Amino acid sequence: MSEAWLPDRFVHPARAQITEAIHARPIRGDDVAIDMPAVMGNRDMLWRMYGEAWGWPPASMTAEQDREDLERHAREIEAHESFNYAVLTRDEDRLLGCIYLDPLPPDAAGPVAEVSWWLVADADAGLREALDAVVPAWLARDWPFVRVETPFQPGG
Repeated sequence: MSEAWLPDRFVHPARAQITEAIHARPIRGDDVAIDMPAVMGNRDMLWRMYGEAWGWPPASMTAEQDREDLERHAREIEAHESFNYAVLTRDEDRLLGCIYLDPLPPDAAGPVAEVSWWLVADADAGLREALDAVVPAWLARDWPFVRVETPFQPGG
């Protein structure tokens, strides 16, 4: 699917600056220590967003299951099959959310993506607005998508 989804020579962004103190980068398996509290601490909200479509996150997810999931995401990122960017504090000691980019069937003009993002409930005031503004601009500037669908976002 990766060859059909993105151009062969496309290089995915290594980072997206959200605010002066917050950035996003591709998630890794060793992010489990900061991912687990963010996901399970916001599980009800995440289940309302993704549960029906993805069956995620499960109520009893273990750290090992989370690590396996994060390692799968990392492999998919390297293969350009899908992307999961962790939204992180400057020193990367806290995961504040994620940005997901998943393939949809391409149209005649090029690649199409389904994109969604979430933040922890206790994220600093203004971060939601910053992320909501930065993600579409980042997609338009740094990604080759001809269309982006956002079914999990309000109004998506």
